[in-house]
Amino acid sequence: MQFLKNVLATIVGLFLFCFILFFFVVLIGIIAGGSEKTVQVKENSVIELDIAEVKNDYAGKFYNDEFAFLNDEPKDGLVNVLKAINAAKKDTKIKGITLTNTTSQLGMAQTKALRRKLEEFKQSGKFVVAYADTYTQADYYLSSVADTVYLNPVGEVEFKGLSSEVMFFKDFQEKSGIKFEVIRHGKYKSAVEPFLSNEMSPENREQLTVLLNTVWSSMAADIAKSRKITVESVNSIAENLSARTPELAKASKLIDKIGYVDEFENGIRKALKIKKDEEINSVDILDYVQTAELSDLLNSGTDKIAVVYAQGEIMGGEGDLTVVGEGAMREALKEAREDKDVKAVVLRVDSPGGNALTSELIWREIELTKKKKPVVVSMGNVAASGGYYISCNASRIFAEPNTITGSIGVFGVLPNLTQLSDKVGIHTEQVNTHSNASGYSLFTPLQDNTRAVVQEGVEKIYTTFVSRVATGRKMTPEQVDAIGQGRVWAGADAVKIGLVDELGSLDDAIKYAAKLGKAKDYSIEDYPEYEMTFEKLLSGKMPFAQSKEEFIKEEVGEENYRIIERMRRASQLRGPQLILPYEINIR
Repeated sequence: MQFLKNVLATIVGLFLFCFILFFFVVLIGIIAGGSEKTVQVKENSVIELDIAEVKNDYAGKFYNDEFAFLNDEPKDGLVNVLKAINAAKKDTKIKGITLTNTTSQLGMAQTKALRRKLEEFKQSGKFVVAYADTYTQADYYLSSVADTVYLNPVGEVEFKGLSSEVMFFKDFQEKSGIKFEVIRHGKYKSAVEPFLSNEMSPENREQLTVLLNTVWSSMAADIAKSRKITVESVNSIAENLSARTPELAKASKLIDKIGYVDEFENGIRKALKIKKDEEINSVDILDYVQTAELSDLLNSGTDKIAVVYAQGEIMGGEGDLTVVGEGAMREALKEAREDKDVKAVVLRVDSPGGNALTSELIWREIELTKKKKPVVVSMGNVAASGGYYISCNASRIFAEPNTITGSIGVFGVLPNLTQLSDKVGIHTEQVNTHSNASGYSLFTPLQDNTRAVVQEGVEKIYTTFVSRVATGRKMTPEQVDAIGQGRVWAGADAVKIGLVDELGSLDDAIKYAAKLGKAKDYSIEDYPEYEMTFEKLLSGKMPFAQSKEEFIKEEVGEENYRIIERMRRASQLRGPQLILPYEINIR
């Protein structure tokens, strides 16, 4: 028996040793794989613009007080890509940029910014060429900037205009017994409309129609300019699906050549003036970002302009790359305003909003920063509701024409399970010392006095929101209320009504901030920094460390996960919310 015990103990010990050894080998691989690498760029090279993994403007900075090797500054944000393209204009080794079967996660304003940077690259005399087996509308919008656009002989171009689909849950609530009690201010605050109705309100239809048409107008103008056709032609192609085959796409001038990828590559060889059997020297855009030459080109100047990124939903807590938390934002703004070398601050906002209290706390930090240094806002894909709240008091606001902004309104959502609990036979009773002692319960109908208290809070926050905007934008409360009520605007329209000062990119905002801060020779300092833990390091890199969100997304797919996530977020809302009513995707 003792012998068997010893054998079993030996087997268990070997198993644990192998497991721990495997863990550390993988960990070392992750750390080594995540370290910066310098890529040797050869003469007569092209950059392959692979942006499939690029999603956020800011890739982040990470620190760990105990383990220095966990300190990291990834280079896979859109800002890094834009800087790399900018550097490539002057790099004599780089002759052009290729887009091959490009797939993108970028939003509308991000894509426009990338197109603009590619246009600037072309102006340096270098080429941009694109190839795809099939173009989605979003990917074609980006690729249309190319000098030459190729399409596979059996491919197609999806080109049909913009559409937004809104789901409604009123019947679902009644059938399931899961109800959402809604208190709101703003006739356009349609984030909660799906819980109140089975169809779209006239106000919501109006704002969606205006928004989509404004965004489309910007897209159509860009495509028309790049393809040297009229906007009327672009609209006709979309209306009649006149690019659904390669032949139709070429006849309508959306593409230049019908061919296979090898023919596309031979075209690149011709542009590079090399033989057909020679290998093309190419470097991936994210590898090019890492080159030492690029670092030298990007960093100069003794003065600094701080760029603080607010990307994601606004929520309480520290925050991270996809959540705007008051902890990280407060620390970033405080560090920037106390750094003597920082002459101005640019707040880059890409947020649909979120928690009202957190929005107010961030607004306060911006007020404190403004007392010491200029603060300029650059709006990305979305700067709406709470995202606009934290923007409205800036010295100047820049937005892209297709930025989604505004949505000055407030709502509260209270999940209620009374009907469901009655159906399954669960009943509750309460004993209270005072009439309002129990507050709100999931298992009892919403009382009139509770609704009145919540409505009072919503109205107070709306009044504060309007006041913040009125002061920041130098308008009267009545003027703000007239364009508020939760209505969403595209950046081009927001300029006309005074919510935005100027259409422009992040670069434009930085240059303007430097002018206000009287900085002529400056470098860029990015904020915030986030704590890196072993859990975050391993998440997504090892199968057993995959987060539940990543696992669900992998199993049900991106579109289905988005629906699940919307309902999950609605069920978790607490307190008044300043958040965008819906998502709009170019598809």
